[in-house]
Amino acid sequence: MVRSILSAVALALSCTIANANALHLNPTQAAASSMETFGRTTIPVGYYEYCQRYSERCARPADGSSVSLTQERWKEIIQINNEVNAAVAPLTDKEIFGVEERWEYPSVVGDCEDYALQKRKRLNEMGYPLGALLMTVGKDADGGGHAVLTVVTDLGDFVLDNVEQRVLLWKDAEIYFLKRQSQTDPNAWVSLVSGWGRFIHRP
Repeated sequence: MVRSILSAVALALSCTIANANALHLNPTQAAASSMETFGRTTIPVGYYEYCQRYSERCARPADGSSVSLTQERWKEIIQINNEVNAAVAPLTDKEIFGVEERWEYPSVVGDCEDYALQKRKRLNEMGYPLGALLMTVGKDADGGGHAVLTVVTDLGDFVLDNVEQRVLLWKDAEIYFLKRQSQTDPNAWVSLVSGWGRFIHRP
C-alpha cells in the first residue's frame, strides 16, 4: 500500500498550458495498441500525498484490468471526457492552492491531474474497473509535466486529456509517457520507459 512506500519522488505537473503541436512519443512502443510496461517505479508525490489525505479512496481494489470496448462504452468514454473538460476551467495548482503540486477532484477549476482524477471517478461510478482506469504521467510536446487518464481496453489503451479534446489511442497522443498506475494495484506505479530517463524526440 501507499503508506508502506517511503520513497516518493516529485514529478512537477504544470499542465494547463500543455502544447500538442510537436510530435513527442515513446518511439520504441509506437507500433503497439497497448502500452508496454517495464516494472515498478516510484509513485508521483502528488498521488502519494493524495492517498495520505484520502486513504479510503486509495484502498479500493483494481477489480479488473481491462474493459471490452463496445460502441456504447466508446460513447460513454467520449461523453465523460467532453463533460469534464467543459465543466472545469484550467488553472495551475499554484494558482488554486498556492502550492506546486496537489491532486484533487476539481470543482470548477483544476490542473491536468484533477481532470484525470474526475474522469476516473465518473467512469468508475459507471462500472468501469479501477484496474482499467489508470492515472498516467509524462511530458508534453514542450517537455512540461502532464497527466492524463488512460483507459485500458481490449482494442488498445486510450488517452483522455484535458488539452486534446479527442479521445486518442495512446500512440497517437503527443505525449512522452513516463509512468502509470499498475493494472493490478492502483497504489503501485509502473514505468513506461525502457531504460528510465532517456528521452527520444521525433521531428
